[in-house]
Formats: sequence, structure tokens, C-alpha cells
Amino acid sequence: MELCDKSILDLRQMLDQKEISSVELTQYYLGRINKIDGKIESYITVCEEEALKGAKLADDRIAAAEAMPLTGIPISIKDNMCIEDIRTTCGSKMLENFIPPYSATAINKLLAQDAVILGKVSMDEFAMGGSTQTSYYKKTKNPYDITRVPGGSSGGSAASVAATLAAASLGSDTGGSIRQPAAFCGITGMKPTYGTVSRYGLVAFASSFDQIGPLAHSARDCASLLNTISGHDPSDGTSSKQKIDFSSKLGKDIKGLKLALPKEFFGEGIDRHVKDTVLKAVAEYEKMGADIVEVSMPSLKYAIAAYYLIASAEASSNLARYDGIKFGYCASDAKTYEERITRTRAEGFGEEVKRRILLGTYALSSGYYDAYYKKALYIQQKIKQEYKNIFEGCDAMITPTAPSVAYKIGEIEGDPVKMYLADICTVTVNIAGLPALSTTCGYDEMGMPIGMSVVGKAFDDATVIQIADAFESNFVKRTPIL
Repeated sequence: MELCDKSILDLRQMLDQKEISSVELTQYYLGRINKIDGKIESYITVCEEEALKGAKLADDRIAAAEAMPLTGIPISIKDNMCIEDIRTTCGSKMLENFIPPYSATAINKLLAQDAVILGKVSMDEFAMGGSTQTSYYKKTKNPYDITRVPGGSSGGSAASVAATLAAASLGSDTGGSIRQPAAFCGITGMKPTYGTVSRYGLVAFASSFDQIGPLAHSARDCASLLNTISGHDPSDGTSSKQKIDFSSKLGKDIKGLKLALPKEFFGEGIDRHVKDTVLKAVAEYEKMGADIVEVSMPSLKYAIAAYYLIASAEASSNLARYDGIKFGYCASDAKTYEERITRTRAEGFGEEVKRRILLGTYALSSGYYDAYYKKALYIQQKIKQEYKNIFEGCDAMITPTAPSVAYKIGEIEGDPVKMYLADICTVTVNIAGLPALSTTCGYDEMGMPIGMSVVGKAFDDATVIQIADAFESNFVKRTPIL
């Protein structure tokens, strides 16, 4: 049985027509994990017993003709979303033995449909990184070339889908952490409008930017997942009450839609192959009848600095809770309260997390708040205004997802400046709280995937999915050879 090209919608049809049972489907993915994940290293925790039990419940629901869109579909989960009684590590030594007593709202919504959770996948520690190489546990590889990174911080999610170790995955996106690994691993990933998916049960990095979203084989699959996990949640104070049908515009003609092309996203620092491939995809949209409008985002040059100041400031606050007292790693043999906290944080956090805590604490400290953090908030408002101005005359925006294809492991991880600059194409979306989807639009001369992003207006996620789906309908994605 070969299921590597099957979408969630394909699998739904197979399950409903009894061509395969959910137990058989789950066993297929578990077999793939056992056989292949040793070289990909996407899973931190495989939940075999729980997955097979869930698959049996799914088959019972299907037999009773009560199946829902994700009933029986095997899914992996980024290891920063709490699942009751299943270890949640956030890729950190700090949470090596943390067993949550509750599940995230997004997880509960999956389980309400009897979706099958295969396990928890690797990530950059506390979602801080762009390569999944800062993980304390599994330093995930790219299925297209295991000498290259899968992207991050949701690299385990992207690699598990690309390598057919899950039908789909849930990740989180703070500055591009769904879209960039989706681009590097040749799949589709979406960050929905901020507030559309509850953050309750998602371990916080930067609360005003964090957003749960799907990684899958297509925009249609992403829509199916988002229709399941979205919706207002009183447990999340930033949860929106606005309802969205993410599938409502699928298949509709894009003729007459105005697509913005921001010149700054195609300038210096963007690899020639990436630029040419995305522009070729834009030409395809023109053939479909879309109008291409060249626009400008002058504040893009300040976006990285603003993003890392705000995100690190929030991280320094959110990570203050890890003190070795209530839960998580605790340094042994400490003689004083102060020594226990100091040693716990020094030993429990990795280098990248420490760097961001220091940066955030510095930016918020007396004497520097006005000079750095306040100015970053000003840039945030400028970026929001520039998007607003663009979308007054355009329906969506097209950009590269990343400045380059997946790079070699160890190539830039030792240089924080290069690592941070690699987020230039994605962070503005989080700063503005907008929806954006990355899909594969081509491959370079080495066969590595190139990602294109569709960015939309707030709460107009359905149009983003419509535009991405229109391109995917005429584009054949390749499958990594493993």
C-alpha cells in the first residue's frame, strides 16, 4: 500500500468507502515511523498505543456512519501543545519530564472528531530557531536531503508530513515557524489570522505573535484542519469571535483578483533561483486572470529588528515561570533559593533561548525601554499601516517564503545575525496578525523545494486558501525519495 501522494480528502474517501480502516492506516504510518524516522528524526514521542486505540474509536464512528472530516486521519503534533498524560517537552531539557494534566483546545477539537494522534514531533527549543537544530532531543533532517535543515521551529511537523510519517501536522507560527519549514520541506503550511485558533494549551513563546496552524500536502487539507481547530475559546483572552469557513472559496475563479507584488521582497538578499521561481508562479496567476500590482513596503528593512525585540521581550516574560520550583527541570544540590533558580535556568535552557531571554530583558530594562522596545512597537504600527494601505487596493500579496532553499546543517546556525535575517520574508505577517500560506512553487537545480507565500487581509483566510489552491491545482509537487 502506497499512500505518499494521498491528501486528507483522499484518505477521507478511502476510509468512508471502507477501502482501508483507520487502524490499518495508523499501522501504515507507525510502520513508516519505525522504518524511516531514524534518519529523519522528526518524532520526540511516538504514541503507538494511544494512536491505535484512537484508530479503533474512529473505525467505530465510521461504521456508525458518523464520520467527520478528520475522523481516523493520523496527525502529528508539534511538541509545544499540551496533550493530557503525554509528555510535552518544547524541545527543551527544561521540560524533559513534563506531563500535562490537560489538553490544548486545538487538540481537544481534533479528538472530538476522533482524529488519530501519532505523537509529538521535534521543534527548536521553545520555538526559538529556524532550523530545528536547537532541539535538545531530535535535530530533524530535511526529507529531500538529510544533510540540510527542515526549517523551524516547526521542522519536525514539516518533515513528518513530507516524509509521509503523518497525513498532516499541527505546528505553531511566531515569525514564520510554520511557513518556512513548509517551504523547505516542499509541503503547504498556513498561519491563520491571529486569534482564529485558540492558544490555550500552547506553551507560550511570544504571546502576541504565536498562532497554531496546519501543515499538510495542500491548501485544501489546511482548510479542512482549520475548519476543525478554529473558533472562539473563552479560555483564550485573545481568541476572536469572528467565524470563518476556510473552505468557502475553494474552486472559485481568481480572475480579476488583484495580487500585490512588494518590490522589497524581491530585492537584495533573495536567492536568484527563489526570485525567478516565485515570479514564474506570479506569471501563472496572470494567465489565470489575476491582476498583478507592484507595491512597496518601506518598513521591511526594520522588520527583523522590530520582531526580535518584541518577541524576545515577551519571551523573557513568558519563560520567567521556569524556575525549578513548580514544574520542569530543577538543579540538584543547590544550597539557596537563588542558587537553585540560577542553576536551573543555566542548565535547563539552551544557548538560543538564553540569548533571547537576555535580549528581551535588556530591551525592557530601565533606560532602554524607550530606546528599543518602544521604537519596535512604533515600527509594528508602521508595518500594520503599510499592509492596510496595500490591501485597500489589492486582495492578497505574493512573496517568497524564505530568501533561499533549505541550507546545509551547520551552515549558518552559529551566526545569529544570518539566522535572524533568514526570517525577513515571514515576520511582517506575524507583526500585523495577518493570514499567510506557503506552498511549493518550484524546485532549484538540486531538486530542493522553493516556497511561495500568499498573504491576505485579516480574517480573509478563505481568499488566501483560494489563491493558493488555484496554483496547486495546476502544479505537480514532487515526493522526496527515502
